[in-house]
Amino acid sequence: MTSTPSHENVGDTVEAAVVRHQGALLRYATRLLGDAERARDVVQDTFVKFMQQPLAAVQGHEAEWLFTVCRHRALDVLRKEGRMSHFEEGEVERVRATDPRPGEALERAETQNSLLQLIDRLPPKQQDVIRLKFQNGFSYKEISRITALSVTNVGFLIHTAVARLRREYAALPR
Repeated sequence: MTSTPSHENVGDTVEAAVVRHQGALLRYATRLLGDAERARDVVQDTFVKFMQQPLAAVQGHEAEWLFTVCRHRALDVLRKEGRMSHFEEGEVERVRATDPRPGEALERAETQNSLLQLIDRLPPKQQDVIRLKFQNGFSYKEISRITALSVTNVGFLIHTAVARLRREYAALPR
């Protein structure tokens, strides 16, 4: 006897995906679009499409599927609005962490801010793969599937971007 997933199982899966991935998807979409309001719309559309998928089609690779759909939807919005410059220029993201030592927290925040500003100067494809790798934790293979670039190209872009970031960070005044 073959069982099909109940609506409760699908609902639980969608709810769990929202809890696990909504924040990261919002940050990613905001970076791509340069606007938090449009990013919320894109992420909402992404989860609507996720709910419409058969559970078996996304199970085991939900994050990859969600980021791929979110990226495509954000790029569609940018193309439609003719505002690709937002993605290329970018805006500095701020991630705040509580730290009991204020001096260390300030130093970490300054370092992070400097790195985010340097990332904003990278070419768009390098920005994209760096954020997917280091801010969202995807593997090269997952990034390849999300961006439709070859794994080799992803590796090259990350290597080139990291080398440039190291050089430029080392050259910053202290």
